[in-house]
This record gives sequence, structure tokens and C-alpha cells, in this order.
Amino acid sequence: MRTALTSLTGCRHPIVQTGMGYVAGARLAAATSRAGGLGVIGAATMSVPEMTAAIRRVKERTDAPFGVNIRSDADDAAERAEVMVREGVRVASFAMAPKRELIARLKDAGVVTIPSVGALRHAEKVAGWGADAVIVQG
Repeated sequence: MRTALTSLTGCRHPIVQTGMGYVAGARLAAATSRAGGLGVIGAATMSVPEMTAAIRRVKERTDAPFGVNIRSDADDAAERAEVMVREGVRVASFAMAPKRELIARLKDAGVVTIPSVGALRHAEKVAGWGADAVIVQG
């Protein structure tokens, strides 16, 4: 099935498994991606070394695209983004809308950026900064 989402992310089905902290680890993300959806590691509750290890475990289990979800307001958000770039993560999603510079760094490296927003004005702002898509939550 071809949709805007499958074309953007490289997954086979327009299904995204959310990056739930403490729940969405490497096993769930890899299984979702292997099944054709977009698996997402919930890394906001992981340390940077734990996140790196989870990314590598997913890569050991599947060649399918997957994502990593982080909090963009975390002190180490830039470091986490660099790990995603270095490890070849396809999609970065965010528990909060990231700063313009974080979107730019990820996009420059070819990482699809999908922030979560809670208001139209935030969606318009991150779209203007180059976000590829948004997750809208109320």
C-alpha cells in the first residue's frame, strides 16, 4: 500500500507504533517494523547508552526502517540526535516540538522529522522549520 506516510518513512503499511516510554523498546519496535509498520523506540525514558543499545538491537533484528522518539527539551537532545544520525535511524519523533536547529541537523542528515504538537500554531511553526510531518495530540 502506497500512502504519503509509507513514501516518507519507507514502511510498507501506514501504521505507526508510538514511542511509549518504558514500553516501546527494541523488541516491539523491531517486530512492528518487520511486520511492515513503523516501529518507534520510546527513548525518552532511556539513557543515551541505553538508547544506542536499543537502536543497535533493532538493527540486528530487521533491515526495515524504524524511528526513535525523544524529548526535545531534554538537556541531551542534541547528543541523542547525533546518535540517531550516526546509527542511521530513519525517523526521529519528539514528545515535544523540537527547536529549529534540531530539525535542521536531522534533516541535513536525511532523518525524517516528526514532532508532536498540541496546537495549530505549533504545527505551522515546525512545518515552517522543515518538519516532514506532525503528530497532533490534544
